[in-house]
Amino acid sequence: MKDSQLLRYSRHILLPQIDVDGQQSLLDSRVLIVGLGGLGSPAAMYLAAAGVGHLIINDYDQVDLSNLQRQILHDTPSIGMAKTESAMRVLQRINPDVKIGCQNQRLSEKALEQAVKDVDVVLDCSDNLMTRFAVNRACHQQRKPLVSGAVIRFEGQLMVFQPGVGASPCYNCLYHGDEELGETCSQSGVVAPLPGIIGSMQALEAIKILTMRDYAFNGMVLLFDALAMEWQRIRLPKNPNCLTCGAAIV
Repeated sequence: MKDSQLLRYSRHILLPQIDVDGQQSLLDSRVLIVGLGGLGSPAAMYLAAAGVGHLIINDYDQVDLSNLQRQILHDTPSIGMAKTESAMRVLQRINPDVKIGCQNQRLSEKALEQAVKDVDVVLDCSDNLMTRFAVNRACHQQRKPLVSGAVIRFEGQLMVFQPGVGASPCYNCLYHGDEELGETCSQSGVVAPLPGIIGSMQALEAIKILTMRDYAFNGMVLLFDALAMEWQRIRLPKNPNCLTCGAAIV
């Protein structure tokens, strides 16, 4: 680690849970972020600032004026620009040492599986069930940790799954593949800081997974009620009949 890196990451290095070895693990790591909206914005910014060595960012959308209320990676001059391009400019300013790989396209099942195979942790910051199920399947197939977030109105959700670790459930254990969410942020709204809270926590869990051997949040679901400022923590059991990770499938 160079002297400039020792200074940049000194507040991490002071933490006994991370120290020099943990920071080096971050510098050597590769993280895939699917979705660069309200959740992906703070997640990407904090992971870049934390020194994740290689960020692969995926989004096939363009910046729209309606995004700017909560998607803090993007600003008014970036309207009409690909979100990956807008994000890369900001992330490189935050930390020029971080390598940024841009995927400005909807990934096919095969391409997604390859993208997941090449990284250490995946953050699902998408906003639709089809993508979430596809990311979950790829993470299960490649045995890669998945940190999933979701927000709507004043409600937030955070989940962490580690396929192959103990009796870890998966996203499909919680939601069935034939379900459709009747509400989206574009229909129901979302309060501006809420994606920042959940997206930042996705970054936090990714950092913990990458640096701590005794990481123990696997299979947990956090539910956040922003109006009441209350958190609820639930341990999700593995569904033996799950179409993705059920006993008959594994």
